[in-house]
Amino acid sequence: MLLYPRRLLGMILSIGLHPTFLVAAEPAVPILVYHRFGPVHTDSMTITTGHFKEQIDLLCRNHYSVIPLEKVVAWRLGKGTPPPPRSVVLTFDDGHISVYSEAFRIVTANRIPVTLFIYPSCISRASYAMTWEELSELAATPYFRIESHTFWHPNFKQEAKKLDQSAYTTLVDTQLRHSKAVLEERFRRPVEFLAWPFGVYDRYLMNRAGVAGYQAAFTIECHAATMSDPIMALPRCLVSDQDIGPRFLRLLDSAIRTAKN
Repeated sequence: MLLYPRRLLGMILSIGLHPTFLVAAEPAVPILVYHRFGPVHTDSMTITTGHFKEQIDLLCRNHYSVIPLEKVVAWRLGKGTPPPPRSVVLTFDDGHISVYSEAFRIVTANRIPVTLFIYPSCISRASYAMTWEELSELAATPYFRIESHTFWHPNFKQEAKKLDQSAYTTLVDTQLRHSKAVLEERFRRPVEFLAWPFGVYDRYLMNRAGVAGYQAAFTIECHAATMSDPIMALPRCLVSDQDIGPRFLRLLDSAIRTAKN
Protein backbone atom coordinates (compact mmCIF):
# COMPACT_ATOMS: atom_id res chain seq x y z
CA MET A 1 0.00 0.00 0.00
CA LEU A 2 1.42 3.41 -1.00
CA LEU A 3 1.58 6.16 1.57
CA TYR A 4 1.09 9.16 -0.72
CA PRO A 5 -1.76 10.67 -2.75
CA ARG A 6 -2.04 10.85 -6.55
CA ARG A 7 -0.76 14.46 -6.72
CA LEU A 8 2.39 13.58 -4.81
CA LEU A 9 2.84 10.50 -6.99
CA GLY A 10 2.96 12.78 -10.06
CA MET A 11 5.67 14.92 -8.45
CA ILE A 12 7.74 11.82 -7.62
CA LEU A 13 7.53 10.56 -11.20
CA SER A 14 8.40 13.99 -12.62
CA ILE A 15 11.78 13.99 -10.91
CA GLY A 16 12.60 10.48 -12.08
CA LEU A 17 12.04 8.52 -8.85
CA HIS A 18 10.20 5.23 -8.73
CA PRO A 19 7.20 5.28 -6.39
CA THR A 20 7.95 1.93 -4.77
CA PHE A 21 10.53 3.55 -2.51
CA LEU A 22 7.63 4.98 -0.46
CA VAL A 23 5.83 1.87 0.67
CA ALA A 24 3.90 1.29 3.85
CA ALA A 25 5.98 0.19 6.79
CA GLU A 26 5.37 -3.30 8.17
CA PRO A 27 2.96 -3.16 11.12
CA ALA A 28 4.48 -3.53 14.58
CA VAL A 29 1.95 -3.94 17.38
CA PRO A 30 2.88 -3.63 21.07
CA ILE A 31 1.13 -6.31 23.13
CA LEU A 32 0.99 -5.22 26.78
CA VAL A 33 0.72 -7.62 29.72
CA TYR A 34 -0.71 -6.80 33.15
CA HIS A 35 -1.16 -9.00 36.22
CA ARG A 36 -2.74 -7.30 39.24
CA PHE A 37 -4.46 -4.00 40.06
CA GLY A 38 -5.18 -2.20 43.30
CA PRO A 39 -5.82 1.11 45.04
CA VAL A 40 -2.19 1.19 46.20
CA HIS A 41 1.08 -0.19 44.85
CA THR A 42 1.95 -3.31 46.87
CA ASP A 43 4.44 -5.22 44.67
CA SER A 44 6.19 -5.15 41.31
CA MET A 45 3.27 -6.81 39.53
CA THR A 46 0.57 -4.46 40.81
CA ILE A 47 -0.65 -1.49 38.80
CA THR A 48 -2.58 1.06 40.83
CA THR A 49 -6.09 1.52 39.54
CA GLY A 50 -5.53 5.22 38.99
CA HIS A 51 -2.41 4.58 36.92
CA PHE A 52 -4.20 1.98 34.82
CA LYS A 53 -6.97 4.47 34.08
CA GLU A 54 -4.32 7.05 33.19
CA GLN A 55 -2.66 4.61 30.78
CA ILE A 56 -5.96 3.97 29.01
CA ASP A 57 -6.58 7.71 28.80
CA LEU A 58 -3.09 8.22 27.33
CA LEU A 59 -3.79 5.65 24.63
CA CYS A 60 -6.98 7.48 23.66
CA ARG A 61 -5.45 10.95 23.73
CA ASN A 62 -2.47 9.84 21.63
CA HIS A 63 -4.66 8.17 18.99
CA TYR A 64 -3.75 4.56 19.74
CA SER A 65 -6.35 1.93 18.83
CA VAL A 66 -6.75 -0.95 21.29
CA ILE A 67 -7.49 -3.95 19.08
CA PRO A 68 -8.35 -7.57 19.95
CA LEU A 69 -5.46 -10.00 20.20
CA GLU A 70 -7.15 -12.29 17.70
CA LYS A 71 -6.77 -9.64 14.99
CA VAL A 72 -2.99 -9.69 15.44
CA VAL A 73 -2.94 -13.49 15.31
CA ALA A 74 -5.13 -13.61 12.20
CA TRP A 75 -2.83 -11.13 10.45
CA ARG A 76 0.27 -13.05 11.57
CA LEU A 77 -1.23 -16.28 10.18
CA GLY A 78 -2.07 -14.60 6.87
CA LYS A 79 -5.80 -14.88 7.52
CA GLY A 80 -6.59 -11.24 8.25
CA THR A 81 -5.79 -7.69 7.25
CA PRO A 82 -2.80 -5.82 8.73
CA PRO A 83 -3.53 -3.95 11.97
CA PRO A 84 -4.02 -0.19 11.51
CA PRO A 85 -1.19 2.16 12.47
CA ARG A 86 -0.83 2.87 16.20
CA SER A 87 -2.51 -0.36 17.24
CA VAL A 88 -1.92 -1.82 20.70
CA VAL A 89 -3.20 -4.96 22.48
CA LEU A 90 -3.98 -5.48 26.19
CA THR A 91 -3.59 -8.83 27.96
CA PHE A 92 -4.05 -9.75 31.65
CA ASP A 93 -2.33 -12.85 33.04
CA ASP A 94 -3.31 -15.24 35.88
CA GLY A 95 -6.92 -14.42 36.81
CA HIS A 96 -6.34 -12.25 39.89
CA ILE A 97 -9.44 -11.03 41.74
CA SER A 98 -8.40 -7.43 41.15
CA VAL A 99 -9.12 -7.84 37.43
CA TYR A 100 -12.76 -8.20 38.46
CA SER A 101 -12.79 -5.69 41.33
CA GLU A 102 -10.57 -2.95 39.86
CA ALA A 103 -9.99 -3.26 36.10
CA PHE A 104 -13.39 -4.57 34.98
CA ARG A 105 -15.20 -1.24 35.22
CA ILE A 106 -12.40 0.67 33.45
CA VAL A 107 -12.29 -1.81 30.58
CA THR A 108 -16.05 -1.81 30.09
CA ALA A 109 -16.38 1.97 30.48
CA ASN A 110 -13.82 2.47 27.72
CA ARG A 111 -15.12 -0.45 25.62
CA ILE A 112 -11.67 -1.89 24.98
CA PRO A 113 -10.90 -5.54 24.20
CA VAL A 114 -8.74 -7.51 26.64
CA THR A 115 -7.47 -11.10 26.51
CA LEU A 116 -7.32 -12.90 29.87
CA PHE A 117 -4.75 -15.69 30.15
CA ILE A 118 -6.00 -17.97 32.92
CA TYR A 119 -4.51 -20.93 34.77
CA PRO A 120 -7.64 -22.80 35.88
CA SER A 121 -6.22 -24.50 38.99
CA CYS A 122 -6.47 -21.24 40.95
CA ILE A 123 -9.98 -20.20 39.92
CA SER A 124 -12.52 -20.53 42.78
CA ARG A 125 -9.75 -22.08 44.89
CA ALA A 126 -7.06 -19.51 45.67
CA SER A 127 -7.96 -16.48 47.80
CA TYR A 128 -6.19 -14.16 45.36
CA ALA A 129 -8.09 -15.41 42.30
CA MET A 130 -11.45 -14.82 40.71
CA THR A 131 -14.24 -17.34 41.03
CA TRP A 132 -15.68 -19.11 38.01
CA GLU A 133 -18.81 -16.99 38.42
CA GLU A 134 -16.80 -13.74 38.30
CA LEU A 135 -14.78 -14.94 35.34
CA SER A 136 -17.97 -15.92 33.56
CA GLU A 137 -19.36 -12.42 34.15
CA LEU A 138 -16.34 -10.95 32.39
CA ALA A 139 -16.55 -13.48 29.57
CA ALA A 140 -20.22 -12.62 29.02
CA THR A 141 -19.27 -9.08 27.95
CA PRO A 142 -17.93 -8.32 24.46
CA TYR A 143 -14.68 -7.03 25.96
CA PHE A 144 -13.00 -10.06 27.58
CA ARG A 145 -11.68 -13.15 25.82
CA ILE A 146 -10.51 -16.12 27.95
CA GLU A 147 -7.38 -18.04 26.90
CA SER A 148 -4.87 -20.43 28.50
CA HIS A 149 -1.92 -19.85 30.83
CA THR A 150 -1.37 -23.63 31.38
CA PHE A 151 -3.20 -25.47 34.18
CA TRP A 152 -1.19 -24.52 37.27
CA HIS A 153 1.49 -22.08 35.98
CA PRO A 154 4.64 -24.24 36.23
CA ASN A 155 8.15 -23.03 35.53
CA PHE A 156 9.03 -25.37 32.67
CA LYS A 157 12.73 -24.51 32.89
CA GLN A 158 12.89 -25.72 36.48
CA GLU A 159 10.68 -28.75 35.84
CA ALA A 160 12.93 -29.86 32.95
CA LYS A 161 15.87 -30.04 35.38
CA LYS A 162 13.97 -32.16 37.91
CA LEU A 163 12.18 -34.66 35.67
CA ASP A 164 13.30 -37.30 33.20
CA GLN A 165 12.19 -36.84 29.60
CA SER A 166 9.13 -39.08 29.88
CA ALA A 167 7.83 -37.40 33.02
CA TYR A 168 8.58 -33.96 31.61
CA THR A 169 6.67 -34.71 28.41
CA THR A 170 3.70 -35.88 30.48
CA LEU A 171 3.81 -32.71 32.57
CA VAL A 172 4.02 -30.41 29.55
CA ASP A 173 1.22 -32.11 27.66
CA THR A 174 -1.01 -32.22 30.74
CA GLN A 175 -0.45 -28.54 31.49
CA LEU A 176 -1.22 -27.51 27.92
CA ARG A 177 -4.12 -29.84 27.22
CA HIS A 178 -5.92 -29.85 30.57
CA SER A 179 -6.06 -26.07 30.80
CA LYS A 180 -7.42 -25.86 27.27
CA ALA A 181 -10.03 -28.55 27.93
CA VAL A 182 -11.24 -27.03 31.21
CA LEU A 183 -11.61 -23.54 29.76
CA GLU A 184 -13.36 -24.81 26.63
CA GLU A 185 -15.80 -26.80 28.76
CA ARG A 186 -16.52 -23.79 30.98
CA PHE A 187 -16.96 -21.18 28.28
CA ARG A 188 -18.17 -23.28 25.36
CA ARG A 189 -15.76 -21.78 22.83
CA PRO A 190 -12.37 -22.79 21.40
CA VAL A 191 -9.28 -21.85 23.41
CA GLU A 192 -6.58 -21.15 20.83
CA PHE A 193 -3.95 -18.95 22.51
CA LEU A 194 -1.40 -19.68 25.24
CA ALA A 195 0.72 -17.42 27.44
CA TRP A 196 3.95 -19.10 28.56
CA PRO A 197 4.26 -19.05 32.38
CA PHE A 198 7.19 -16.85 33.44
CA GLY A 199 7.81 -16.27 29.74
CA VAL A 200 9.67 -19.60 29.55
CA TYR A 201 9.62 -21.32 26.16
CA ASP A 202 11.87 -23.24 23.78
CA ARG A 203 11.50 -25.14 20.53
CA TYR A 204 10.27 -28.28 22.27
CA LEU A 205 7.56 -26.40 24.16
CA MET A 206 6.53 -24.49 21.06
CA ASN A 207 6.13 -27.77 19.20
CA ARG A 208 4.07 -29.34 22.00
CA ALA A 209 1.79 -26.28 22.06
CA GLY A 210 1.12 -26.72 18.36
CA VAL A 211 0.39 -30.42 18.82
CA ALA A 212 -2.00 -29.54 21.67
CA GLY A 213 -4.03 -27.40 19.30
CA TYR A 214 -2.92 -23.85 20.07
CA GLN A 215 -2.71 -21.41 17.16
CA ALA A 216 -0.41 -18.91 18.88
CA ALA A 217 1.57 -18.49 22.09
CA PHE A 218 2.97 -15.45 23.87
CA THR A 219 6.04 -14.75 25.95
CA ILE A 220 7.42 -11.70 27.78
CA GLU A 221 10.01 -10.08 25.54
CA CYS A 222 9.44 -6.37 25.13
CA HIS A 223 9.18 -5.49 21.50
CA ALA A 224 6.20 -5.04 19.24
CA ALA A 225 4.83 -8.06 17.37
CA THR A 226 5.62 -8.27 13.64
CA MET A 227 5.23 -10.81 10.85
CA SER A 228 8.76 -12.06 11.52
CA ASP A 229 8.08 -13.20 15.12
CA PRO A 230 7.50 -16.93 15.72
CA ILE A 231 3.80 -17.64 16.02
CA MET A 232 4.43 -19.69 19.18
CA ALA A 233 6.56 -16.97 20.79
CA LEU A 234 4.92 -13.65 20.03
CA PRO A 235 6.37 -10.88 22.21
CA ARG A 236 4.63 -8.92 24.96
CA CYS A 237 5.75 -5.99 27.12
CA LEU A 238 5.29 -6.17 30.88
CA VAL A 239 3.77 -2.94 32.20
CA SER A 240 4.86 -1.58 35.61
CA ASP A 241 3.25 0.96 37.91
CA GLN A 242 6.00 3.41 36.99
CA ASP A 243 4.91 3.40 33.34
CA ILE A 244 2.80 6.53 33.45
CA GLY A 245 2.77 9.79 31.52
CA PRO A 246 5.65 10.17 29.06
CA ARG A 247 7.28 6.98 30.34
CA PHE A 248 4.27 4.91 29.25
CA LEU A 249 4.38 6.46 25.79
CA ARG A 250 8.13 5.79 25.61
CA LEU A 251 7.44 2.13 26.43
CA LEU A 252 5.21 1.89 23.36
CA ASP A 253 7.60 3.82 21.13
CA SER A 254 10.57 1.73 22.28
CA ALA A 255 8.68 -1.51 21.63
CA ILE A 256 7.93 -0.42 18.07
CA ARG A 257 11.46 0.85 17.37
CA THR A 258 13.03 -2.34 18.75
CA ALA A 259 10.80 -4.49 16.55
CA LYS A 260 11.81 -2.57 13.40
CA ASN A 261 15.58 -2.66 14.06
